Amino acid sequence: MKNLLVCGGAGFIGSNFVRYMLKKYPDIHVVVYDKLTYAGNRDNLESVSQDERYKFLQGDIAEHGPVARALEFNRIDTVVNFAAETHVDRSILDPDAFIHTNTMGVYVLLEESRKYGVERFLQVSTDEVYGSIPQGAFREGDPLEPNSPYAASKASGDLMARAYHVTYGMNTVVTRGSNTFGPYQYPEKVLPLFITNALEDQPLPLYGDGKQVRDWLYVDDHCAGIDAVLRHGQPGEAYNVGGENERHNIDVVYMLLELLGKPQSLIRPVEDRPGHDRRYALDNTKTRQLGWKPEVSFEEALKCTVEWYKSNEWWWRKIKSGEYQQYYKAQYGQRLKDIS
Repeated sequence: MKNLLVCGGAGFIGSNFVRYMLKKYPDIHVVVYDKLTYAGNRDNLESVSQDERYKFLQGDIAEHGPVARALEFNRIDTVVNFAAETHVDRSILDPDAFIHTNTMGVYVLLEESRKYGVERFLQVSTDEVYGSIPQGAFREGDPLEPNSPYAASKASGDLMARAYHVTYGMNTVVTRGSNTFGPYQYPEKVLPLFITNALEDQPLPLYGDGKQVRDWLYVDDHCAGIDAVLRHGQPGEAYNVGGENERHNIDVVYMLLELLGKPQSLIRPVEDRPGHDRRYALDNTKTRQLGWKPEVSFEEALKCTVEWYKSNEWWWRKIKSGEYQQYYKAQYGQRLKDIS
């Protein structure tokens, strides 16, 4: 693993992974391939922009020609695919982009990687492909029962990666991460949305009763889990990367408000979204057998995340304008009006 193509590397988890790999492995070269949609941000990679081992290419994983050229010109031996439309709410408003990138894009990336002879291909997925689980925890062999267009499109990518291993003998692996949070997360997701809204004394639109349960995973631990699977996972297999930190959404909101010194009166319960999964939980046994485990406590990770957004207003204030405002109004405008 010398020349690594990180697709979607200008996004949240992708950019954190790029920094992680460049810091950990002095001999690795990383090429970021990113379409720079609304959530892709060159600012996320500013800290590595002068590193001679880093290169950025703008492109769409669903276009055969540019993908093929990126692989060949940079002599890529390893592909890690973060490139995806990721937000459930947006997938409900407009599923088309999710099918284009998360399903068709994964096929194109796999096909061109197969033709070129890539040695290892890792598809980054999500716990949402399993659906909701009232008790226990999902294992990798459990049925995939996605409940949103986003989750369904990601499940399609997982199955395509597996099919390319079975059919063509490609060295593919899949990781399924739990609810990831940390620096550089686009503020449509619940934690950066609520942190930045609270910093501006704006309402926090909390879905339903807030009793949904999520397994929270700090982004540094997620990157380490992906790295472990990339280096040691068995071809054709999927691996769960869970935080082992189950919390009710409402309890997480209480914690971040306390860290910010803001009142709970900012919380506004709003109409729940359609098909909202009640609980996610992952069994990490397979990934732990590779030598990985989550290292950062939830309390420490949340505190670090809150402090990062407090200290980096330059990053999120310019994001929360333009297209973001249109999305926010479409998603929450009527919901907030209904409770006012």
